[in-house]
Amino acid sequence: MRLDPIFDFPPAPCVAIEGREQVFPVRRVFCVGRNYAAHAAEMGNEVDREAPFYFTKSAHAVIPSGSDIVYPPGTQDCHHEMEFVIAIGADAFEISENRALDVVYGYACGIDLTRRDLQAVAKAGRRPWDLGKDFENAAIMGAITPAAEFGAVGAQAIWLDRDGARVQDATLAEMVWSVPEIIAHLSRFYHLAAGDLIYTGTPAGVGPVSPGSVLTGGIDGLSPVTLTIKT
Repeated sequence: MRLDPIFDFPPAPCVAIEGREQVFPVRRVFCVGRNYAAHAAEMGNEVDREAPFYFTKSAHAVIPSGSDIVYPPGTQDCHHEMEFVIAIGADAFEISENRALDVVYGYACGIDLTRRDLQAVAKAGRRPWDLGKDFENAAIMGAITPAAEFGAVGAQAIWLDRDGARVQDATLAEMVWSVPEIIAHLSRFYHLAAGDLIYTGTPAGVGPVSPGSVLTGGIDGLSPVTLTIKT
């Protein structure tokens, strides 16, 4: 018996691939928390060096670089967080650190928007961060550069300008957990697969956006990411 859906389901969001006509369909979005010590400190936290920790965003939170969005609803304190994003291109379950890079399709610039006031309420009540982190248009993505074209992850600069002023400025070498460590650890709890994205955390310098804000972020060797908050 054929079962027909009762409504049209939206297609999977896709991310552009640098220099190619194909696109990268998004399956899931994982995010690493407190992966830069300076950012953890500015938020009044310490880095957990025993293991990375994660939160998630819905795939339909993903929007392309160059988007114009309205100020997110339900918040008076929305913050930008510039991030290095891993795009997974193959299955990985309980994979070793030595093999973890084999399942990476590529890398991209991303911006994680956070409803900081709602996140703070959740933290105070020891509740999940969903309202603060997982909402429409909260995961902005630049075009993905295939891993072979990007090369080894090292001390590449990562930065973000808000309205033309540099507010985040660090290097990927400052990440507490490396790309292989993150993939290997996350794959102990999930069957990772092609289409999964991993936002690897943000450096210090996060701050509020407002109607009219223009964000431009970059990482050496990757296509930049831009976002405008409509007035």
